[in-house]
Amino acid sequence: MTDKKQYDPYEMIHKYSLLWEKQLNDFIYLWTNNNEFIKMSNLGTELHARNLERFKKNQEALASLLNLPTKHDVENVAALTIQAEEKIEALEEQIWDVQDSVKAQSKEIESVVEVSKEIIKLTKQLKTELIKTKKELADTNSLHLELQEMKQELSKLNSFKEEFELLKLFMDKEKTEQPELAGSGAAK
Repeated sequence: MTDKKQYDPYEMIHKYSLLWEKQLNDFIYLWTNNNEFIKMSNLGTELHARNLERFKKNQEALASLLNLPTKHDVENVAALTIQAEEKIEALEEQIWDVQDSVKAQSKEIESVVEVSKEIIKLTKQLKTELIKTKKELADTNSLHLELQEMKQELSKLNSFKEEFELLKLFMDKEKTEQPELAGSGAAK
């Protein structure tokens, strides 16, 4: 009873597909082995290429009349967009460099301003001390002290005068250096 084979549709389809494949391969081999078929297919390929080129030209002409973008136009726009993005990125980097430079310059200017404020403060203190010194000198003249005391006071005044001249020279030097610092800070 089990000697009978059962019907398998997949096996039958497989056999027919193998048979069709062999017949198609033989048919294709016969056609491709034929010189006339090769010449004909070559002629058809050339004709197809010419027609395709004409079609592209006609399509571009129609697109230009209707103001529609072609594939070439889209490629150009994409290339220009990429170039613009690269240039923007380069400009952003340059802007960041300039911002860093400006920040560094502003810090330098702030330090120069702080030094200038300290110099002005010292100058004001020196001025008040000078005023006090002048008042003391006036008091010493009004009291008409002894000649020796006057000589001592004169020697003190001479030493103050020398210090004042040194301070004046120092201040003049600082003033001449200060515009140079401000000028160099502004030039940067």
